[in-house]
Amino acid sequence: MYIETETTPNPASRKFLPGQTVMAAGTRDFADESDAAASPLAETLFGLGDVSGVFFGRDFITVTAGEGADWSHLKAQVVAILLDHFITDAPLFAPNASGITVPAEADDGVGHDPADGEIVAQILELIETRVRPAVANDGGDIVYRGFRDGVVYLQMQGACSGCPSSTATLKHGIESLIRHYVPEVTEVRAA
Repeated sequence: MYIETETTPNPASRKFLPGQTVMAAGTRDFADESDAAASPLAETLFGLGDVSGVFFGRDFITVTAGEGADWSHLKAQVVAILLDHFITDAPLFAPNASGITVPAEADDGVGHDPADGEIVAQILELIETRVRPAVANDGGDIVYRGFRDGVVYLQMQGACSGCPSSTATLKHGIESLIRHYVPEVTEVRAA
């Protein structure tokens, strides 16, 4: 088995591609070590001590190194853990753990007015078909959190969370795209 490694726009994150499905549906973001208890693999990666984030995508795993960590040493350790996990066909999640993030249509406190249903459907379609695939290429994901008063609220995950260029991506790339196709949108903000 060979695990391919890619850099991401976030210098602290690396994308690891095991050549097989990681998650059949959805994604899962582990923003800190306490979240990792749901996954033996995430827990082991955090156990390296230099890991500050783990993200599971459809066919990749993104690992974010903590401040001051050296990828020249950390990469080999991460690859060894991933090889062991996939070769032994270990479970990705602990029994009774939730494996999937909140779906893109989820309401995380912001939500939207039911009268805006048609606008929200257009926004969700754009996120699913245009935005999410591009963000996944960079080792992350984006989750819809709501639409209120012309403002779309999105949450960046994986390599995109905390990336120095994520604000520019959100404001210039994603906001421009959504505003072009959905004129009712005036702004996109991080949730």
